[in-house]
Formats: sequence, structure tokens, C-alpha cells
Amino acid sequence: MSQQKIYLVGAGIEGWEGFGANALEAIGKAEVLIGHQRHLDIFPDFGGEKRAMGDLGEMLDFLKGTDKRVVVLGSGDPNFFGVGRFLLRNLPKERIEIFPNVTSVQYAFARIKEPWDDAIFVSVHGRGLKGAIDRIIAAEKAAVLTDEKNTPAAIAKALVARGAEGYEVWLCENLGMADEKFTKTDVRGLAELSASPLNIVILIKAWEPSLTHYPLLGIDDEEFATAKKLITKQEVRAVTLAKLQLQDDLVMWDIGAGSGSVSIEAENLMPNGRVFALEKNPQYLVFIRENLKKFVARNIMLVEAFAPEGLDDLPDPDRVFIGGSSGMLEEIIEAVDRRLKPEGRIVLNAVTLDTLTKAVEFLEDHGYTVEVTCVNIAKTRGLTEYKMFESHNPVYIIAAWKGEE
Repeated sequence: MSQQKIYLVGAGIEGWEGFGANALEAIGKAEVLIGHQRHLDIFPDFGGEKRAMGDLGEMLDFLKGTDKRVVVLGSGDPNFFGVGRFLLRNLPKERIEIFPNVTSVQYAFARIKEPWDDAIFVSVHGRGLKGAIDRIIAAEKAAVLTDEKNTPAAIAKALVARGAEGYEVWLCENLGMADEKFTKTDVRGLAELSASPLNIVILIKAWEPSLTHYPLLGIDDEEFATAKKLITKQEVRAVTLAKLQLQDDLVMWDIGAGSGSVSIEAENLMPNGRVFALEKNPQYLVFIRENLKKFVARNIMLVEAFAPEGLDDLPDPDRVFIGGSSGMLEEIIEAVDRRLKPEGRIVLNAVTLDTLTKAVEFLEDHGYTVEVTCVNIAKTRGLTEYKMFESHNPVYIIAAWKGEE
């Protein structure tokens, strides 16, 4: 049986506007018109069969079996979080012809007078918030399609919990309707708003730390809140990050994150990556939260757990930094070894010979090639009118990977 083309036509924001001549011609020649009732109502004089869009599986069965000319109506651009993805995935692409219209997101950006070519687009409709929040935090500008559970207020509260409040926010409601509404606020303000079920949230990064004061790499130790200066020092941190061999879009675990200094600089070097900072010490948690907020950490997830607890729910890592083990070094290495990706690397910092010896033995026993770098730092300090060098304790940076040297 020779099957007719299926025409996928996008309706405008108000419904009736924006149909091109080719789209109207396809509708005029159609024998069957499928769409939500509000879209079918746009064409009261249509002479063929009208079918309300309900169960997508039933619609697909009809489309697979019919030889009639069919137009499927969608909203805006049907390929943009619309029915287009479903049809293209389940029908031969050569059967489908698409006539897009203005999307709700495009319309919303036009109304708030904001360019949208540098935005990311996130749908939380029927999905969990966690992955969406990760994407939003990593972006300068985001448009979010919500649902009844993942409301604008829920999204705002999740952002506040992550310390990501530096956004100008637009709540865009009932687009194209008589009660269309645009509300400009901030993240905390959004958390207090009740929104119409038909809404889009636009978030625009409003403030950043000054890179003049906070470089991507080599942040002064004094800039970090920490307990008794228990921090991976600036110079050691730089070598540690070099040994991790970070790339743009990796997943990294920072076990025993302490003040979060390694996580924060690792994030700067992986703008599209994800960093999971594990820390459970209540004293350190106060400082790491303060630092994550100060440095506007967008893609660092704080995990309150003593490793190896808390690792099971994390994505498999490409890189692992072990800054502290609380006496659980072997158990941590075993847990990491089970999850580390094939080309992954582990880096540990040790300040005692005991930890150095144990770490090298454990890693080699698990089949890793191990390289140890001893970092001895001496920095000048004033002594009356003279300067002298003051030595820091040596730090052993242990890098490990599977395979040959």
C-alpha cells in the first residue's frame, strides 16, 4: 500500500497566526486533521475528519495504517519539545513534512526583549529536577518548560539549595492569551510565586565573581573560608589539577572535599563537566557551602557523606581526587576502582609516609600504574628589612591509572 505523506504543522502562539501558504495548502487538501481540541478549533470549516490527539500510541497505529492525507497540528515548532520527536522516531522520515511556527520560547524572549541564541532549553515536564538543575547552573541563560510537579517555585527552591541565586528571572505565563503575564523577579522571589500551569521560566545570569580577583586557576588560599587553614595550598592545588588531566566535560569525584578549593578550581577548568564534592564533617560543610556560594559554583554538587558511603548514587567518574579518607583509604579505593571509567585517573594527596605507602600499595594491588610527585614549597616571608624562605611540609601527589606507563 502506497502511503501518503504526513504533514506536521505548527500553530502560532495565539493559534491562528503564522501559517505559511504551504502549510495552509496542506491543511486545505487534508482528509484527516489531528490535534488537541484548541488547535482543531482554529479550523471550524474543515470539511474532513477531525481526530482529537490523545494517546500517542493510538495515533501512531492510525498513521501507520492509513492511506489518507493527514495533517497533525502541534504548537509552535513541533520539533521543539513537541510531537515531532515522537513521530520522527517511529515513522519513516520520508513520510513526514514539517511546517514550523513561532515557538512559545521564541515568543517569550521576544516579549522580554532578550536575545535567545545563547540560551539553553530545558524541559522538566515529566522528568526529575536534578539533571535539569545541573544544566541550568552550568549555563549563562536558560529557558525552562515546567509541569504541575516541577513548578517554577520548585525549580527556584532547588536553585537556592544549590547556592545558585545569581539570576534575573522572568516568569512568562499564559502566552498569547488575554491574561498573558510577564513577571520579572529573582530566584528567591520566584520561589514565592504561584504560577499558571501554562508557563515558561527564563533565567539570565545576573552576576559573576570578578575574574580579576578570582582567576580560573591559582586562587589565593586566603580567599577560601576554611578551618585552621586546612586547605590544599595554592601551589599544590595547581600540580594536583595538572595530574588529574581535566577536560571540558568530565565527571569528577572530590572525596573528602574539605573547603572545596580543588572542586572549585576543577569546575573552572571543566565548564561543561560535573563535580561531586563529598564531605560529611559538619565543620567543613559550613565552609564549603560558603565557598560554593562565594565563587558561584554552578556545576558542583555537594554530597554530605563519608566515602565510600554516598558513592552509589553518583554517575561513574572520569576523574577522582581523594583529599581525605578518614581512615577508609582501602575501602574508598576499592569503591572507586569498581566505578572508574576505563580511561579514568585517580589522584591522591598524602602528607605522611604512612599514607603514601598505603596508597601506592593499594593502587598497585588493584592493577594501577602509579606515579608519585613530591612537591616541596618554600615561600618568602619578611624578616625585618630582609626576606627569607619559609618551607612548607612536603606533599606527595599520587597519580594512578590503568594501563602501561
